Amino acid sequence: MPRAATPAIATLLAADVAHQVLRYRHDPRNASFGEEAVEALARAEGVEPEQILKTLVLTLPRGLGVAVLPVPEKLSLKAAAAALGVPKATMAERAAAERSTGYVIGGISPLGQRTPLPTVVDESALRWDRVLCSAGKRGWDVAVAPQDLIRLTAAVTADICA
Repeated sequence: MPRAATPAIATLLAADVAHQVLRYRHDPRNASFGEEAVEALARAEGVEPEQILKTLVLTLPRGLGVAVLPVPEKLSLKAAAAALGVPKATMAERAAAERSTGYVIGGISPLGQRTPLPTVVDESALRWDRVLCSAGKRGWDVAVAPQDLIRLTAAVTADICA
């Protein structure tokens, strides 16, 4: 078997999970990574913007965690903390997020992280037959069934949108 392009894709291959890798041209001057993915993929792939998920790394009282939610939505830190069973969550610093996950900001995937982190996926993901999330590189997304994403990340689901 050829080597997977990213740890996220390797995770999907190792678990024999049906998926589709979707690539688009990332503009290095664009720091609005989620919005760029929506603009590039929603029309081209026939998906709704709410099917495209962003991965946010959080600082928890004892370590880091991950929140996965639709790109157009804002995260409720309070709801994410409650879902992860902690009293408080804040956004992680860039360096901590990159070091822990092994990915760069704008390419952080919930899958195949260097250190598996407690994860919460917004329950709205379950409305779709497939969702898109980062495949581990800027300009790369992967389409998967939300149930597979939740299973492979050992995630809980909750309403985490503000």
